[in-house]
Amino acid sequence: MKRFSEKYVIAKDMEWEELGGGVSRKFLGYDNQIMMVSVKFDKGALGAPHQHFHTQATYCVSGKFEFEIDGVKQIVEAGDGVYIEPNLWHSAVCLEEGQLIDTFSPVREDFLTGEGPSYFGDKEE
Repeated sequence: MKRFSEKYVIAKDMEWEELGGGVSRKFLGYDNQIMMVSVKFDKGALGAPHQHFHTQATYCVSGKFEFEIDGVKQIVEAGDGVYIEPNLWHSAVCLEEGQLIDTFSPVREDFLTGEGPSYFGDKEE
């Protein structure tokens, strides 16, 4: 069986990062062009309104969410996909505990460095 070099990490080996406010995330893979992140939400957790220059595509793995994108609200459930153009204001409220897969282009450097605003509340120390 061929093994990946130390440079490559398998997502199942990654740790969940607690972001606070009932939200945690795990990086699934990234380079300088693209990033895929799994995000778990407790019921009632909020992805506060924000915008960024990245293109975003989100897949709902489980649960139920109310997304608001550019002032338009939509219910998103397991199996649904969402596209968010760069610089549009958007947010999400978790109506039923669930998990999203967020994909960004280019990579979210702020996620890697921990700089920039948090959309989910304060990180638990």
